[in-house]
Amino acid sequence: MHIYLVGGAVRDKLLGRPVVDHDHVVVGALPEDLLALGYRPVGKDFPVFLHPKTGEEYALARTERKTGRGYRGFVFQADASVTLEQDLARRDLTINAIAEDAQGALTDPYHGVRDIEARVLRHVSPAFVEDPVRVLRVARFAARFAPLGFTVAEQTMALMRQMVDDGEVDHLVPERVWAETRKALGEPQPSAFLRVLRECGALAVLFPEVDALYGVPQRAEFHPEIDTGVHLELVLDAAARLAPGDELVGFCALAHDLGKALTPPDELPRHVGHEHLGVAPLRGLCARLKVPTEYATLAEQVCREHLNAHRAFELKPATVLKLLGSLDALRRPERLEVFLAACEADKRGRLGHADDAYPQATYLREARAAAAAVSAAGFVALGLSGPAIGKAMDAARLQSIAAVKSEHSAGPAVV
Repeated sequence: MHIYLVGGAVRDKLLGRPVVDHDHVVVGALPEDLLALGYRPVGKDFPVFLHPKTGEEYALARTERKTGRGYRGFVFQADASVTLEQDLARRDLTINAIAEDAQGALTDPYHGVRDIEARVLRHVSPAFVEDPVRVLRVARFAARFAPLGFTVAEQTMALMRQMVDDGEVDHLVPERVWAETRKALGEPQPSAFLRVLRECGALAVLFPEVDALYGVPQRAEFHPEIDTGVHLELVLDAAARLAPGDELVGFCALAHDLGKALTPPDELPRHVGHEHLGVAPLRGLCARLKVPTEYATLAEQVCREHLNAHRAFELKPATVLKLLGSLDALRRPERLEVFLAACEADKRGRLGHADDAYPQATYLREARAAAAAVSAAGFVALGLSGPAIGKAMDAARLQSIAAVKSEHSAGPAVV
């Protein structure tokens, strides 16, 4: 029995990145061998075990054979005869198909080290086309490693186009699409996720609402980048800088401008009412991908209200209080933080505006704090009861917000 460190752990060590997960492959063993050593089985489709002390994953070396459409159409073979090279051959990218033994020696039959040095995302073998999830994974790895200069090999991109043309991507289940997308939105450069999917044609299949934004013009005085799709890419990357690793902020950024694809052609490049037009496609996307409620709800709030955030200094105190109420921000200030991060990303996600200030965020935070400080106790002490307490609290909150507003000078609106 031989045990090797594999996959992302080896890749990230070679890149000088922190290693989070340690995955291992076991060659020359049977399930009974690991059970006898105290490993705990967890795999359903193939033998995966947890180390009795570290809890790290150890999988028996295996091969796989395509038997049907989609990512579920595989038969696995895992036994003592499967070699390390055979196990590595079934992996998606060469940079993930490197193994390291206990002495630190590398097994690299598919030249993953070379591709790490060349900053290339390249498929291991033609069997890449058998699993449509790999289209999403390549795009996600692009979002992670684009800041390091990684690009997708043209041969790999050609295979991904073939997978889209052959309809393999159509068989992806919503849960897998969402899982990969969610991870991609937490990567350092999510725009690369969109660009890779769009280049191979998968964006139009999986995210038609997003794909429709490309080529839609905006007013150059507000959006020097003009193209709404390009704007979205800039917003996603701005969100990643403002809230690193925050997938919720990333999804709110992704969905904030879907309504611009629905603007009547004779109204372009203006997008009057796009914040309301975007609600329907957003709900459709969330339903199709089975997006969690918290993500869907906050994304819709950002879609509806991001223009109000931009013109916060122009809003009446009553409108600010209504905005805070719609976010449930008085009870849950973290929701306001997500909202503000997405809105600030929208402000900064414009060509030449990456470092713009966003004083609206400070104002809205202070308005929330002032409104939340109003307590019912004082009104009870005055003898009020029932609905009268609520009315008095609302009036006091409006006064508190007005006081905060008077301390701030008006800021520029963004359309």
